[in-house]
Amino acid sequence: MPDYTTPVMKPSDIINRASRFGHRLLISSPALAALDCSMPYERQRMQAFLTQPPCTDETGLHQRLRQLRQQVWVVTTARDLANLADLAEVTTAYTDLAEVCLAAALDFHHGQLAARYGEPRDANGQAQSLMVVGMGKLGGGELNVSSDIDLIYLYADEGNTDGAQSISNHEFFVRLGRKLSSALSENTADGYVFRVDLRLRPWGESGPLAMGLAMLEDYLVAHGRPWERYAWIKARALTGAHDTALAAIVQPFVYRKYLDFEAFAAIRDLHVQIRREVARRDHAHNIKLGPGGIREVEFITQVFQLIRGGQIAALRQRPTLVVLDALADDGLVPTDTRDELRDAYIFLRQLEHRIQYLDDAQTQLLPEDAESRAMLASAMNCAHFDALLAELDRHRHKVTRHFEQVFAAPQTDQSQHPLAAVCSGTADAETTHSLLLNAGYDDPSQVLATLEALRQFATRLPESTQYRLNALLPPALDIIGGQPEPQRTLERLAALIQAISRRATYLALLAEYPAALRQLVKLLAASPWAAQMITRQPQLLDELIAPQHLMNVPDWTRLGAQLHAELDARPGDTEAQMDALRRFKQVQTLHLLAQDVAGRLTLEALSDHLSYLADTLLNETLTRSWAGLKTRHRDTPRFAVMGYGKLGGKELGYASDLDLVFLYDDTDENAAEIYARLAQRINTWLGTATAAGVLYEADLRLRPDGASGLLVSSVEAFRNYQLHHAWVWEHQAITRARFVCGDAAIGTTFDAIRREVLTLSRDPQTLRNAVLEMREKMRVGHVNATGLFDLKHDPGGIVDVEFCVQYLVLKFSAQHPELTRNIGNIALLAAIAAAGLVPEPVALAAADAYRELRRQHHAIKLKGAEHAHVPSAQLSAQRAAVETLWHTVMGDTDPASGPTTLKPEIA
Repeated sequence: MPDYTTPVMKPSDIINRASRFGHRLLISSPALAALDCSMPYERQRMQAFLTQPPCTDETGLHQRLRQLRQQVWVVTTARDLANLADLAEVTTAYTDLAEVCLAAALDFHHGQLAARYGEPRDANGQAQSLMVVGMGKLGGGELNVSSDIDLIYLYADEGNTDGAQSISNHEFFVRLGRKLSSALSENTADGYVFRVDLRLRPWGESGPLAMGLAMLEDYLVAHGRPWERYAWIKARALTGAHDTALAAIVQPFVYRKYLDFEAFAAIRDLHVQIRREVARRDHAHNIKLGPGGIREVEFITQVFQLIRGGQIAALRQRPTLVVLDALADDGLVPTDTRDELRDAYIFLRQLEHRIQYLDDAQTQLLPEDAESRAMLASAMNCAHFDALLAELDRHRHKVTRHFEQVFAAPQTDQSQHPLAAVCSGTADAETTHSLLLNAGYDDPSQVLATLEALRQFATRLPESTQYRLNALLPPALDIIGGQPEPQRTLERLAALIQAISRRATYLALLAEYPAALRQLVKLLAASPWAAQMITRQPQLLDELIAPQHLMNVPDWTRLGAQLHAELDARPGDTEAQMDALRRFKQVQTLHLLAQDVAGRLTLEALSDHLSYLADTLLNETLTRSWAGLKTRHRDTPRFAVMGYGKLGGKELGYASDLDLVFLYDDTDENAAEIYARLAQRINTWLGTATAAGVLYEADLRLRPDGASGLLVSSVEAFRNYQLHHAWVWEHQAITRARFVCGDAAIGTTFDAIRREVLTLSRDPQTLRNAVLEMREKMRVGHVNATGLFDLKHDPGGIVDVEFCVQYLVLKFSAQHPELTRNIGNIALLAAIAAAGLVPEPVALAAADAYRELRRQHHAIKLKGAEHAHVPSAQLSAQRAAVETLWHTVMGDTDPASGPTTLKPEIA
């Protein structure tokens, strides 16, 4: 950070040592040497200089603009060289200068033309104004000291001026554009303000100087080229009142809804062209376009913007350093990569400024002469030029390394792959059989049948898609062969290929980037459920483009803010918001699945994350449902969502439904009706099937009086029901209930009611009988006639542990209030043992068994099994531990029979 306490030197003392242009300027205009450089030259000061007194003629305006540029140059240069200004101050000063000068010149010349031709108006008589769009560094607010400014001139609608000498709006704005360009770029005795470059407009130099928004939209849709998407990333309306209309045209062109993998190839090709031109001109020492230069840092950020910006609103920003931070925040680049690129970018931009200070020239070439090199090294606080070069090379090598990691040329030619002949069907039968066996396939005939079906399917595809498929299959077949069930995995890949064949960009992604293919194969092999999810929602393949991103531990606070911003960007569009919620869930679920398959998450951690995901989505669903409710009597609802069951206990699985209860605390006479509609709307948002699928299946039957009860309850009615009317099984359910989202005060009240319910004094025998009765009902509802052990429902399984814990919580919370904590069954068993309610060895053995049973249950369900069954002899130690807990807690009985003798520890 700059040291703002450093005493300010005279501008001449600082500038003369680093700038020949500055030396000449101060000699020709001695008054500039007296400028106060103790503070930045801010926008308000610039505006005051141009308006006090007002300019009355074109010559006076042009002179004032150039004099302002000289003042800003002297103050900003002096502050920069004295280390009083950081990079942001310098680029902000020149961006402000450009915008202030543009606005002043535009106001003046619009008035002059309107006085002659009248005001330009649309068909409805509305006055029209010129929209000046800043591109490049001006659009990004990053203008450098001697920048050109890239401009595009637009206007909203066609029409005519309303003066006696009427002309078309188009002609008016073309004339105005020419006047504006001349006001800034014409070289007078006072110099120029900015060189103006209009070549980024549609059709370039052959296109109209100014055009309507409709023409711009037609051009971008029909003729926009890949490099123009890159150019429009930083586009920003500097004047005019139609920036929303401009964004509606430009954003769909720049930011695509789904993966835009081809952006890699487009920027890679553009970079190759630039490097070829640099080499042709022998510009290796160009710190902008040369290897490791400014442009490579910009390319790295912009390719992620093009690829991900359609899904991540935070990437739709313009300044390079801001986007770098957003990439790191979202986990798309590691923080150390962000730090190295940021440091290099700041160094390169500061060096760029000091090169331009020398002669006020738009150049990024390191000087060749000894004098300039010495001045440059001094300005960069280096002992000599060789030291400066060493520091420059250090930064450039880092930039090049990161650039090549992002844009490494892919391997697409698979003609020499050992399995290429198998995939194409050109190998003889014996060779094919041998190659497939060696690759890991036990039944080559099944593999060949799958490949033949794919070949037949491919004949209906475009030739370019067939080429990409041919490049994908050999390495895919090789990788799949190393999986536990390769034939099933291959069939899942074949189904996915058929689903994505119309979007060949995904085939290119998988063919060109082995890391993405390997990650996909791991997911397909791990779970048919995962394979179905990806096949139904192939946009999830977007996440594979940076496999390391999949492994980042979720930051739910940041992700929630990101989701909130994304939904805010779609105001009033319920369908788009619903899709955004579903895609957020799918993306985060895919991340968790990848970490799960990689063994990076314990089951407890996975369940926690899936529960946090549900909490995040429920919170946004509540917010958006309330915002869309037509009848609202307050800005913020006094309403809250409670989670029961797996959500309440933070034991969610990938496909779990949500047990929800809705409460309100509002005295308004219409509150019950309003919140009932809100609850219905929430349920609709969760369960509606959109193109992106269903968000969650919600089960609302745990509310008071179950399915026959009101959809929402007041907290008072809920308390009364729980204390005086609820069944024991409903009190069992509340042991695992928690506040999820909504009014936090209601959450606090719910916690108090829950504690009050759990600490009620209960008759032990009545409680025990009720619990056993409910366990028997569950057993009858889950009859297992297979002879296998059902990990969840059979005696010695997961449900037995849950019932034992719930029974002990209800029985002993009055004497041991620590048992009311919703901390999960494993932690509660430890607390039960610590309280002396169950022998510690029994409780801890049961906790370990419960953990293993859940882990095995999760693994089996992940494989796609309908029921989690294993051979009876398997997990015998875990079953025995659970049965010991059951008999210790519930007596000499099993869940399938009635009660007999109660153990003395529990009696």
